[in-house]
This record gives sequence, structure tokens and C-alpha cells, in this order.
Amino acid sequence: MNPFPPRHPGLAPGAEPLVAILRGLLPDQAAAVGAALFEAGFRCLEVPLNRPQALRCIEILASMAPPDALVGGGTMLSPRDVDEVTSAGGSLMVAPHCDPELIAHAAARSMFCAPGVATPSEAFSALRAGAHALKLFPAEQIGTRGLKALCTVLPPGTAVWPVGGVDEAQMAEWVRAGATGFGIGSQLFRPGLEAAEVGRRGASMLRAWREARA
Repeated sequence: MNPFPPRHPGLAPGAEPLVAILRGLLPDQAAAVGAALFEAGFRCLEVPLNRPQALRCIEILASMAPPDALVGGGTMLSPRDVDEVTSAGGSLMVAPHCDPELIAHAAARSMFCAPGVATPSEAFSALRAGAHALKLFPAEQIGTRGLKALCTVLPPGTAVWPVGGVDEAQMAEWVRAGATGFGIGSQLFRPGLEAAEVGRRGASMLRAWREARA
């Protein structure tokens, strides 16, 4: 018997598994930043909840997202966070940690779940609870050696997305170690950046990702 729940359909075929982490995004900028990233080719947008007005930003982004996109919350710590994000139209749950009850609750709400893990124990607990991708965090501490070792024991096909300190120049090394996607924060977005610049950075990140996989 397979000990892990069925996989969420998740990203549409061909969609790039790069998550734009929009920490500090404000509602008056959300539509422009979202449009720039969707135009660049991003299909996963995360607004961390530990900044003001995050839920309103998620609502705006979800209302304008293409049909094949996932929009949701980051730094989700409680079932209430899950319920509020789904009520805002979000379908993506990202957490910095592994909380099996939280993951199971989000999966039951039909969210795509990408909880944070740093050890094999956390990884398997997350998968058993219903995780669809594993956010390797903090990636700069775990390193490519740690990822490579982790991938030797994970079920084939497990999505592993390093987050934290990964830039374009390092993507190929992480992909060789087993990364199947990335979460990208300040390298892509910071409060105050013009939407056009965010879009330019997004396009550059996507080019680097495609080259790393080639």
C-alpha cells in the first residue's frame, strides 16, 4: 500500500515550478506586479502572511491569475491561515516548517501544499500528511550536498524546491543535486521595486532555470 496520499494535480503541464515570494507586497501594487510576473511566465505566486494586507493581495492576485496559475499564502502557521487564504481565493499553501496537522488541513481544502522541511524525518512526515512539494528551507544552510543525500531516500518524483539564498548562478548546481523547482524571494521582489523591474527579473530567472535544466 502506498503510504502517501494521491498527488494534487498542481501545476499545469509545462508550467514552470518557480514560486515568486512576494514578501511585503501591498494591495496598490499587487495587480501590476502580478501582471508582470504572469507575463514573464511565472505560474506560482506566494504572498507571505507575516506582512500587512497579505490577504487582500492574495485576493487581487487570485482574481486576475491565469487558469493554470497557483496563488496563495506563505508563512502559513495555523488552520485559520489556511481558511483565510482559501476564502481569499488562494490555492497554494507554503509554510516554513513541517506541521502534519496543518498540511492535512490544507490538503483537505484542496490546496497545493509546499511545507518547509530540512531533514528526512520532516520530509516523510510532510509527504504522509499530504504535501505535494517539499520546500527545502533554509536552503543555504542545508546546501546541495544535503539535498543530494535527501533525494536518495525520497520517493521517485518527489518535488523538492530549495528556498533561501539561491540565485541564478547557483541554479544549475542545485538542479544537479536534485532540485525540481525553486522559491525566489528578494532576488525577484522587494517592496518599492517597479513592476516592470520585477517582470524583468522574473524573465531572467526563468531563462536561468531553463538553462539549468538543459
